[in-house]
Amino acid sequence: MRHLLFLFALCPSLFAAKPNIILIYTDDHGHADLGIHAVVKDIKTPNLDALARSGVVATHGYSTAPQCVPSRGGLMTGKFQGRFDLDNNGSALDGFNKQTTIATRLQNAGYATAQFGKWHLGPTDAITKHGFKHVFSQNAQRPFSANITLDGQDRPMSDLPPTEYHLDGCSKAAAAIIERYKDQPFFLYVAYRGPHTPLDAPKRYMDRFPGEMPERRRAALAMLSAIDDGVGLITSTLKKHGLTEKTLIFFIGDNGAPLKIHKVDSPLQGDAGGWDGSLNTPLNGEKGMLAEGGMSTPFLIAWPGTIPGGQVYEHPVSALDVAATAVGVQPLGDSEKSATASTPTDLDGVNLLPHLTGENKAAAHDALYWRWMAQSAIREGNWKLLRGGDREYLYDLATDREEKHNLAAKYPEIATRLRAKLKTWADGLTPPGMALGPMAATWNDYFDHYLEGKTIAPRAETPAANASETQGWEARNGKLTAQDGLFILTPDKADKPTFITKSKLKLAGPVTAKLTLKTTATGQAALAWRLDGDKDFLPANRLTFPLQATAEWQTHTLEIPTSGRVIHVRVHLPAGGAEFREIELKAGMR
Repeated sequence: MRHLLFLFALCPSLFAAKPNIILIYTDDHGHADLGIHAVVKDIKTPNLDALARSGVVATHGYSTAPQCVPSRGGLMTGKFQGRFDLDNNGSALDGFNKQTTIATRLQNAGYATAQFGKWHLGPTDAITKHGFKHVFSQNAQRPFSANITLDGQDRPMSDLPPTEYHLDGCSKAAAAIIERYKDQPFFLYVAYRGPHTPLDAPKRYMDRFPGEMPERRRAALAMLSAIDDGVGLITSTLKKHGLTEKTLIFFIGDNGAPLKIHKVDSPLQGDAGGWDGSLNTPLNGEKGMLAEGGMSTPFLIAWPGTIPGGQVYEHPVSALDVAATAVGVQPLGDSEKSATASTPTDLDGVNLLPHLTGENKAAAHDALYWRWMAQSAIREGNWKLLRGGDREYLYDLATDREEKHNLAAKYPEIATRLRAKLKTWADGLTPPGMALGPMAATWNDYFDHYLEGKTIAPRAETPAANASETQGWEARNGKLTAQDGLFILTPDKADKPTFITKSKLKLAGPVTAKLTLKTTATGQAALAWRLDGDKDFLPANRLTFPLQATAEWQTHTLEIPTSGRVIHVRVHLPAGGAEFREIELKAGMR
């Protein structure tokens, strides 16, 4: 607050009106793939490069997690997601649902609010409960929840069939909302599902990248080109209405690109969980790691006329800073609804404005902290301590941004001090601790390859590898894949029943199972379970429920009536395929 008061004293005109705020979020977008970074030559992002030149390139901009759901939870709340038990894609959303989002804070301050694209934080038809007045949640070429049309007009919340490529649709709908609210403040959250798999760019975008290259690389470049066109449409619409200098824009990636170590150029339609074609060069690591390649993403900030353009900001910043900055730039002394009438103290981010205007020369953060699954990390200045299971690494990012030289043995006193700070922070999370369990085999391979320099042989998709994408769920008599935030069950034979299964559980009963799905067949489904000590699934341990073959999502909540420990569950389905939007198992006590 002192920074805000100081800045207000120097520049009172800066706070004369509420600025529009646009948050653009890309998906699995590697650090290399921004033209302004000048890392690779094949990327074409002229509109993003222009946005960068008009503002700030944060070269050390970080996500809050190397995975979709937790990173979005942190972004939307401005609080580290481990404070409300949202640690990974499989976490329950109960804690998130109790938080105040950036959209709610701005809506209460008088903003028109709108969400576009990927949500991934619960049912899309319930996005309005999190502060967004308007919703256009298209993230694929299938019907999606929307309460506005492509031209920004109101409609009842329901599924809307796609009429545009999803990246184009989000951009056009966002531009339409700018047109609609050009005379009042607005907050737009444009969450493009790109270049995340499935790689689905239309031919017109693919044709922009001729020549010899992996097809997955071509597809990623094409999706990013579509996003760049969308950014150009948004910024040109702002310019058309004289809103350029009245609008604060953030452009951030949710985490690094998934390379799957070997960047296998598998068929675009046959491997939805493979390499997405994006690159993290020159950073080490990838999605699923707290290494730089998994966490440092494209990060741009622009507010022409307020934030000087042409800047390269080299101090670390975080996606958590978006909420704190958005709240911090509200007009001081506005109505009692203003977000700054009572500046929240529960945010983990920092208002970046004084640091980007030059009023505050100090680094925005004393330290940044992360925890994800069995990994945790702290960055203090240029020192970074990274832990994965029992492994520990210390890097000087000033001379080793690529994290190639572990200095833990050379500087044990620095490692000890950072470890203590990290532990103190992590013990305040929910649940507490620097790790939530042992390292899975997949992540041990990643650490061996990237941080230890060991050779990991390429391997075909295995049940274990597939299970890591589907949070431990596996299919029988079919194939289960993760696509666009959904689990897709494809039967081996259309006339044979299938089931999905998850083992190695330790859930104290009673256990509540919540399933939200669509099926292509009507019939009886069943939830079966095995208790600790059972050698097989017993006929008595089975609950049946009806399924309807409809285009609507159906939710079934079932309680496993046991006081024992559930170690294995199966969800049996009638013959045909299915899509799962949510599979939640919640123990009666922890």
